[in-house]
Amino acid sequence: MQISYFHVAGDVPEGREPHCAVVIDILRATTTIAWALHNGAQAIETFADLEELKTRASNFPRSSILLLGERGGGKLEGFDLGNSPVAVIPEVVSGKRLFMSTTNGTRALNRVRDVSNLYTMALPNRLGVAKRLIEDRCDELWIIGSGWEGSYSLEDSLAAGALVSKIMNLSTKNISVANDELNSALALWERWENNPEACLRKATHGQRLMSIGNHEADFHCCAQLDQLDIVPTQIESGVLSIDSLQK
Repeated sequence: MQISYFHVAGDVPEGREPHCAVVIDILRATTTIAWALHNGAQAIETFADLEELKTRASNFPRSSILLLGERGGGKLEGFDLGNSPVAVIPEVVSGKRLFMSTTNGTRALNRVRDVSNLYTMALPNRLGVAKRLIEDRCDELWIIGSGWEGSYSLEDSLAAGALVSKIMNLSTKNISVANDELNSALALWERWENNPEACLRKATHGQRLMSIGNHEADFHCCAQLDQLDIVPTQIESGVLSIDSLQK
């Protein structure tokens, strides 16, 4: 398996697609996605554009859907939820179709939405995603961080290193590190693997979240490792759910 890591969607090469891709947005979109599906959400549709989200959502009965919207770390006016993994509890999301747009994560998903095997990963579902990628026998894997408004983010690189470290531990096949971005991510994980929450708090986005409100529960949730078996999988363009392999 040849693995590359790209800090943000804008770094992803144009004109070709890998066998598999994983999108990461630890603080907080992909953590929210994993917990929402674990807690019974029927599917999650992701959008970079808010008007497109609203148009699509209008095709469904209002009682059957939830709107999740975040910009700059805060919930968007008129939306049901923001972008917090501790808010997507079973009593709220079970059986619902979620329509989601965030500052960074949904843009990264949009960039690689044509990849045939597309997943999202957070630290709580790292092990499940690693196992799935090995089962897929991916020849080439791209991991895409979401960053912050087009710039590098520490926490997404930490998670990329965490994922590839686990793949290397589990796989009996040769793993090839294809770029220095991934070498750096692996080194970052080696530095922080015993205290990932401290890394999340040190990151500039973590500092930003702390400056705009009490996100203690979010930090704790986002830093938990290997708690969930769930593998959010793109089942159609822009739609994440649990596929038949997980049912």
